[in-house]
Amino acid sequence: MSSISPSATSETNSFTVSVDQISEAEWNRSLQGFADANIYQTWAYGAVSWGESQLSHLVLKRGAETVALAQLRVIRLPIIGRGIAYLRWGPVCQAVNGKFDESIFCAVMSALVKEYARRRRLLLRVIPQVFQQEAPSSAVASALRGFEFTADADVAAYRTSRVDLSPAPELIRKRLDQKWRNQLNGAERNDLHIAEGTSEELYHEFLALYHEMMARKQFETTVDVNEFLRIQQRLPENQKMLIMISRKAGVPMTGLVASTVGATGIYLLGATSNEGMKSKGSYLLQWTMMQRLKERGCLWYDLGGINPEGNPGVYHFKQGMGGEEVQGLGRYSVAKDILSAVSVKSAERAKSLGVILRKRWSRRSSPETAPQVSR
Repeated sequence: MSSISPSATSETNSFTVSVDQISEAEWNRSLQGFADANIYQTWAYGAVSWGESQLSHLVLKRGAETVALAQLRVIRLPIIGRGIAYLRWGPVCQAVNGKFDESIFCAVMSALVKEYARRRRLLLRVIPQVFQQEAPSSAVASALRGFEFTADADVAAYRTSRVDLSPAPELIRKRLDQKWRNQLNGAERNDLHIAEGTSEELYHEFLALYHEMMARKQFETTVDVNEFLRIQQRLPENQKMLIMISRKAGVPMTGLVASTVGATGIYLLGATSNEGMKSKGSYLLQWTMMQRLKERGCLWYDLGGINPEGNPGVYHFKQGMGGEEVQGLGRYSVAKDILSAVSVKSAERAKSLGVILRKRWSRRSSPETAPQVSR
């Protein structure tokens, strides 16, 4: 259970709200009932990435039925006690095989505002897992405005490409770009064998490929692959990430890690060895992942974000997979306590300045940019 002091259960019309009254095992079971469940709303992700002591869990029920869940990260600033409650890709409120219900969304948002913005006097920040191209987007945006949330205009909304997995496999393959499909055909003739599963051993094999790739590319990343290993170790079996490794003559060539939680699989990590670049194994792994996700009942494959300007090579690769480009609604915030709003924004500005200064110092002190000394 979370170490945050639990709130009393309350009722709102026909809905019942409870906060920090659920165990990890109960949360895991409940999450399985939602199509919009995702890895960022798993208890394991929150506990490993944010820390157990910062987690808070809100549950909305209608009668005996759990109709919405929200896992938040709560951070309080020292001395003043104000801070932020952060909800990433939530709330989860669309049942498996069900449709988006605006009344449920409004009820859970009302409960979130009441608990975190009003009672705890925190700045409440939400990134809903809804794309602008989806039917519920206008209702979600309208509801957020109704609860006095404002869009954080200075934060770019999540952009990605997602593949529709509902057609038959042959139609999904037909939608692949011709050049991408040619590369896939070549990979299938290249005597590659795929190992797949959820084991720690497979993940360590992926890590070796990943570190070899990073040594080759030498670019900055905020991704902590060791953190994902700890998340994998804690996730229950039915929520574990699916790992795939392509091998040639027993030698690992390429690797792929994807989340399979909910109705949308998410491409999380990929890696290619120096030798694997010639094998075209990345094409075979992505195609195989689409098939596995479809077999597991996923309706979509989210390709993990796109950045046409900043990373055109990866964008071009993902563009060939027959998906549609979509954009999230963005980030929304509401504060009922002015001290929380001011203190959080001040802390974030200071953190941003620190990051900028560290990057500048790193560039100045790196061997490539440091002044050359004559000897």
